[in-house]
Amino acid sequence: MAETRCKLFGIDAEKGRWILVVVGLLINICLGSIYAFSIFRKPLESLWGITSSQSGYPFMVFLAVFALAMPIAGNLMAKWGPRNTAMLGGSLAAGGWIAASFSPDIMTLTLLYGVTGGAGAGIVYGCPIAVVAKWFPQKSGLAIGLTVMGFGVSALIVAPLLKAMIDNPAIGILNTFLYAGIAFLAVILLLAQLLSFPPANWSSADIKTEIGGAVSLPSSNLSRREMLKTRHFYALWTTYTIGCLAGLMAIGIASPMGTEVAKLDAAMTTLAVSLFAIFNGLGRPLFGAITDKIGPRHTAMTSFAMILSVSLLVSLFGHGNAVLYFFAFCVLWMCLGGWLAIAPTATGIFFGKKHYAQNYGLIFTAYGAGAILGTLISGNIKDITGSYLGAFPIVAALAILGMIVAAVGLKPVKN
Repeated sequence: MAETRCKLFGIDAEKGRWILVVVGLLINICLGSIYAFSIFRKPLESLWGITSSQSGYPFMVFLAVFALAMPIAGNLMAKWGPRNTAMLGGSLAAGGWIAASFSPDIMTLTLLYGVTGGAGAGIVYGCPIAVVAKWFPQKSGLAIGLTVMGFGVSALIVAPLLKAMIDNPAIGILNTFLYAGIAFLAVILLLAQLLSFPPANWSSADIKTEIGGAVSLPSSNLSRREMLKTRHFYALWTTYTIGCLAGLMAIGIASPMGTEVAKLDAAMTTLAVSLFAIFNGLGRPLFGAITDKIGPRHTAMTSFAMILSVSLLVSLFGHGNAVLYFFAFCVLWMCLGGWLAIAPTATGIFFGKKHYAQNYGLIFTAYGAGAILGTLISGNIKDITGSYLGAFPIVAALAILGMIVAAVGLKPVKN
């Protein structure tokens, strides 16, 4: 097909498409505030006299509904386009935060914040990813990684702000949800206006088939139904679930793990969460670029090897070990960030870009499965044993399973 040049934001699309990466990054900073939820857990436990498992319900439900909403977002984008879809999702996501401020108990908070906010976040989240994936049809790992980096570094920016508001007697924990929601609503609705897919007849100058390469474009673009008939789908979904389980568990317990197991004070734990967010953010472009170079299979196996190593170290030597806590959680947060780049990049590699929004929306349900399993494992282990350490041998075993599935099921597509 003859290459068609076009303008984007008044400049050549080859350069203008990077603005969309920045737009996606900023939207994801708002959505990624969920990764700072561990800041809320102790205050909620004190406010309502609830258990460690119960304080994790809003986080768990938010992420589960977030993932379930992604397939819906793919269908909406096919009908409405990314701008209108993002506006709907942004209104719901921010509305969930705002409504949560009126909660009288943890179950109401879980419904308002977890269900409404999670559904909205899921609808928004897929929009910039799908837009960037189509504007970067070849070797999109780095661009997607930078787009979703905002979700990872959000806690770095948002956690200290939320903590300051929670600790401020004039604001308090519930009003923190209100003020954050209002800010997120304004930012997302504004940035959504810039989202658009490339014209049907546009082709990037970097499109080229790399014969024998790990990341060559597939010879066909599979529909969602066709994708479900492939081994790559089930292998990718399974490995994505395991990768998210390990990382989301680490995110959900980062704050209480720091104070109760590593024996850090509250201020140092808050600083730790911000540090972890840096690694979570950096993991996205890093693993995205690695996926461009060596393909999803070997990148996935590398990630699981890292998860296995630190999980074993924490389970054996984690109690009272602040240095190991910092190291292990930096790795786990980084690997989660990595999976948020590996999986969307692999979706394009294995199944093509024509039906990308619908296909990745379905694959993203693995994120929700990982959120539920990770939260339930950590919360119940804590309630049963009195410590979060017992969850890490389970994560180590699952990492071994992930390595096996990746080795067998994520072999490159032969064109």
